[in-house]
Amino acid sequence: MTALRRFGLLAPLAALSLAGCGLNSVPTAEENVNAKWGQVQSEYQRRADLIPNLVETVKGYAKQESSVLIAVTQARADAGRVQLSASDLDDPAKVRAFNDAQGRLTQAIIPLQRLQEAYPDLKSNQNFLTLQSQIEGTENSILVARKDYNEAVQAYNTRIRTFPDAIGAKIFYGAKPKVPFEAAAGAQTAPKVDFGNAS
Repeated sequence: MTALRRFGLLAPLAALSLAGCGLNSVPTAEENVNAKWGQVQSEYQRRADLIPNLVETVKGYAKQESSVLIAVTQARADAGRVQLSASDLDDPAKVRAFNDAQGRLTQAIIPLQRLQEAYPDLKSNQNFLTLQSQIEGTENSILVARKDYNEAVQAYNTRIRTFPDAIGAKIFYGAKPKVPFEAAAGAQTAPKVDFGNAS
């Protein structure tokens, strides 16, 4: 058998074996993770954009609750300082820092939303009700986006660890597992809301 004919027989076999080694599926799965991460970022940004409006609306009714308003404003600023790009999604420490900062913001928002119980006039303020509804909707959207992201991470991590895609993932891409979101520290404890002497 001539070398050319032998090469002609081996080339399709080599192409088939490489196709089963994750050459296309690994980057496709990684792009899916990155797209889902983009949606998580979008939802967090939407929440960050809504908070100043909610704070300003509440200020007019709850002047003496400045500590709550300051805490929310500070938590929003802190959360905005912790950036996490798609290239950081395989670094557990960076993902945890981002998650913790966003968790602190979530905890800070709760007393702000509960101010309506202490200030009955706030219940009738349409701006407050609309903003509160938008923030609650955004919180739900964040949960869905994080769930979708975690599912994409699970699919990607499974793909780069299982045969035959693991071969291409390691040899061609040097793929590392992505880090899923976990519950923030203290998430299992319900926040205590106490306005003390609010009148």
